[in-house]
Amino acid sequence: MSRVTIIISGGAIEDDFALSVLESYESKRIIGVDKGVEFLYRHQILPEYIVGDFDSISEEVIRYYREETKVPIREYNPVKDASDTEIAIRTALALGCDQMIILGATGSRIDHIWANVQSLEIARKAGVHAEIRDICNRIRLCDGEVRLKRREAFGKYFSLFPFGGEVENLTLVGAKYPLDHHHLLPNDSLCVSNEIEEDELVITFSSGTLILMETKDE
Repeated sequence: MSRVTIIISGGAIEDDFALSVLESYESKRIIGVDKGVEFLYRHQILPEYIVGDFDSISEEVIRYYREETKVPIREYNPVKDASDTEIAIRTALALGCDQMIILGATGSRIDHIWANVQSLEIARKAGVHAEIRDICNRIRLCDGEVRLKRREAFGKYFSLFPFGGEVENLTLVGAKYPLDHHHLLPNDSLCVSNEIEEDELVITFSSGTLILMETKDE
């Protein structure tokens, strides 16, 4: 059985969407991260772990989990070398999982969003599929062939960006704007806002890592 960990981070959370994600997995481990714990508190959801420096969470909420529950809480000094979301990802890996979904990893702070996207690499290197989801986006890293059926796509659009270097021989079959052995550079915006034209999109490349974003308008 696949072991799924859902991380509730402290960015923007659309409650109905987040609840639908949680309800779609019968067996899961939930890790609450700093302000994201307030979402869990609102919906009376008991996580298995709570992590963070708690510099943005309501005192009432964290006091409840400290005093009224037995949920393990790992509190960190705000002056630390990793973001709260990165700590949660490393905690999930230490506890063991095959798949990781991060909610509350997007919002108005682009610096926080980018840090969270980069943190997906920690899970990828550990051999764990990890992705960021919000109501309009699904973001993941890919280092091999990807097949995506149009009826199963998260949104109307998909975009590709090289992660950590160049991507060689990028080929897109089944896309509105196909490619054939394109050398994708870090400053290349060619692969923004493409669409799946046929029943299935096939993405192949010979080296490198891709950021795959499936997106839709709100």
